[in-house]
Amino acid sequence: MSGGIGIENTGHRPGTDVYLDAVDSLTRTPDEIKRARNLGIAYLLGAVLTVVVFAQGTGGTATFTLGDDASFGVGAISMAWICAVSLACLGGVQISRGTSNWQNALLGVAAVLFVFTMMAWAAAGGGFSLTGTLHDALKASTPLVFGALGGILCERSGIINIAIEGFLLAGAFTSAVVGSVTNLWIGMIAAMIVSALLALLLAWLAIRFLVDQVIVGFAINFFVLGLTSFVDARVLTKNPDYNGVSTLAEWKIPLLSDIPILGPVLFSQTIYVYLGLALVAIITWALFSTKWGLQTRAVGEHPKAAGTLGVNVLRRRYVNLAIAGAITGFGGSWWTADVGRFNENITNGRGFIALAVVLVGRHHPVGALCAALVFGFSDALALKFSFLNTSIPSEFLQLAPFLVTLIVVASVGRGARVPAALGQPYEKQ
Repeated sequence: MSGGIGIENTGHRPGTDVYLDAVDSLTRTPDEIKRARNLGIAYLLGAVLTVVVFAQGTGGTATFTLGDDASFGVGAISMAWICAVSLACLGGVQISRGTSNWQNALLGVAAVLFVFTMMAWAAAGGGFSLTGTLHDALKASTPLVFGALGGILCERSGIINIAIEGFLLAGAFTSAVVGSVTNLWIGMIAAMIVSALLALLLAWLAIRFLVDQVIVGFAINFFVLGLTSFVDARVLTKNPDYNGVSTLAEWKIPLLSDIPILGPVLFSQTIYVYLGLALVAIITWALFSTKWGLQTRAVGEHPKAAGTLGVNVLRRRYVNLAIAGAITGFGGSWWTADVGRFNENITNGRGFIALAVVLVGRHHPVGALCAALVFGFSDALALKFSFLNTSIPSEFLQLAPFLVTLIVVASVGRGARVPAALGQPYEKQ
């Protein structure tokens, strides 16, 4: 009997370990239960929306093309019902039990399924080029990648950068004007210099005078928007010779561009795309594998400790913000190289989407690239839908990238950790 009592007191009765582990795995906090219930309701609303909007009418077959030869057909009505049933099942499981371990993965699958259903509905009775859409998505995500990389360098250094929109717009304007007088390549360099100077202005006001960094960022945005709009209306409109550059053609990489599906999407792009992907790899390596990266993360997390160990915190922040401004300014010149001229407010709020990319990407270059691709795909999809015979109003298509931003930030961006010293002033000891 004493042996039995001993087993009971220690809580290790044979056969109970598996049961206890199962109970622990199902134990959820009130916040997790609330989030699971809200997500389940969202799935159910998505199922209802799919039935009401996409599962009505005569439908038709949508032909999706992958390159020149490969294609497949999908019935629009059948796809809508498959999506609706899948979302309803996910909603029921999410509300009843929750799927905390697989929640984000299932959310991504549900989003892909819903978008594919919407594409089949829009292209019913016609064709839809998947490779062309993916090509345009990568292209549209490029300025977001440059803006997000600049934002990551700033915030990893402890400085809030709300001025990404202003840096991008200044880069687009400068590259257009200087590029018109000289050439596009010198315009790119000038765009980098001007945006770097604006970033140094942000650093100077935030570090030297301890001005609120959010207010400084918005002030730079409004200043650049007002100045460029004024000069465009009063000078460039009357002197078109100062607002016209040659666009940058796509460069097909030999052999790689001939790879089926992947080649047209990834290896038939402009130099901006290739440089953006290269910068993601370089900054990722530099941030997490070099002394500079260690110091950058240190001044963003524990600046006092970094200063104690001999790191010049203020100089590191100034230098990093200048680099961030140059990268963002180069991203702004993308609009000039793509359109061939500057138009008022040509960036159209993409700098604020880049801020969302920084948050959703968890302040990591690779995560930012993935988030930028999501927003770039929404841009490309909205453009594709505008050419298809759909009943979606054009105003809603223009709103789509910002609507996607709100949804993604609200779902995936929740709980994102920011650098501990972000926005906090540092006084040299």
